[in-house]
Amino acid sequence: MNQEQPALTPSSTSETAAAPNREAAERSPVPAAARSGSRGGLASTVSVIALVATGVLGWYVHDMRGSVATVREEVAQRLSAGEAAAAEYRALGRQQQEVIAALQGKLGALEAQVAATEGQAAALETLYQQFSRTREDRVIAETENAVAMATQQLQLAGNAEAALIALQGAEARLAAQDAGQLLPLRRALARDIEQLKAAPQVDVPGIALRLEGLLEHADALPLAFAGELAEKPAVERGDGAAPAAAAPSPMDFVKRVAHEVWHEILALVRIERLDQPEPVLLAPAQSTYLRENLKIRLLTARLALLARDGRTFAADLAQAQEWVERYFDKRDTRVQETLSELATLAATPVKVAQPAPTESIAALRMLQARAGEAGRSAAALAVPPAPATAPASASVPAPAKGGATTRQPANGAR
Repeated sequence: MNQEQPALTPSSTSETAAAPNREAAERSPVPAAARSGSRGGLASTVSVIALVATGVLGWYVHDMRGSVATVREEVAQRLSAGEAAAAEYRALGRQQQEVIAALQGKLGALEAQVAATEGQAAALETLYQQFSRTREDRVIAETENAVAMATQQLQLAGNAEAALIALQGAEARLAAQDAGQLLPLRRALARDIEQLKAAPQVDVPGIALRLEGLLEHADALPLAFAGELAEKPAVERGDGAAPAAAAPSPMDFVKRVAHEVWHEILALVRIERLDQPEPVLLAPAQSTYLRENLKIRLLTARLALLARDGRTFAADLAQAQEWVERYFDKRDTRVQETLSELATLAATPVKVAQPAPTESIAALRMLQARAGEAGRSAAALAVPPAPATAPASASVPAPAKGGATTRQPANGAR
């Protein structure tokens, strides 16, 4: 059936549709003519409307084409004008960049000149201040340095002699100045000098010389075991030399035999003290090390003396005294003198409290405060009065880019 449907043609369909129309026309002939006339008028009206619409559409298309052409020309003109303006602006921009680069170079040169001028001004100001300082100011500055040096010597090194010399020098300079306003400072220095003189002093050079003497005699001190070994042969040589000096006789022979027998009997008995240890036997190398260590202890004690370190000084001398008592012969006079000297030095204080020059420092601070007040009052008198307020119509410089300034009128006119 699907194959038979395409066999139907439009002519057959028109014939089938026209058949009922012919039948209707045969039945009523007048209404069919009227309907055909109305249909012709409607078709003509539609044709006229279509022609008018076509004409209007054609005119509109023609007008649109003219408008588009006009717009294109205007756009092309504006684009060309914009390109010309852009080229001009690019040229102006390059010129402005060149001008800015030149201005930056000039500004750098001006900044360098300003920096050099500021340095010269600072140097001139320094020179002016140096030349404008009076003799009294210089003397006060020298006195302040001397007092500071004396304070450092007392606090750090404990050297009262150096501090006293510094204070006396400052007082001598003030005396040579002979200014009335410096009398309080001179009185304060004199009181500090008297306090330093009255304070107990440590004889550092004397103690150092005594330690030097102990160092020189350290090699000559006899050891304990060497003294005992030398004593026994001396006794034996003294007992046998007396009979040899006299003429031989029977009684002398009997006495000598009796002495030898008694000596042999005594050799059978040995008496030792338990409260004292036997002397230590030392090899020659050990004896050398012992003496060198004793010297090192005395040297460190001298360094502690110069540093005012009382604890280290006493500890080194105590160690040296212990070594001398243990390893050296205490029956020798030189060893006894060494022990006595070590004990005396160990009991000697190497650091004492020294008074600080507080009165001199207070007097200096007072003088400096007065000088500062006088300088401020002089500067206030030297400053000129402030100018009157500028009128409103005056031009005020306003900062712009690149560090330049532009003047704008106060009334806002351009």
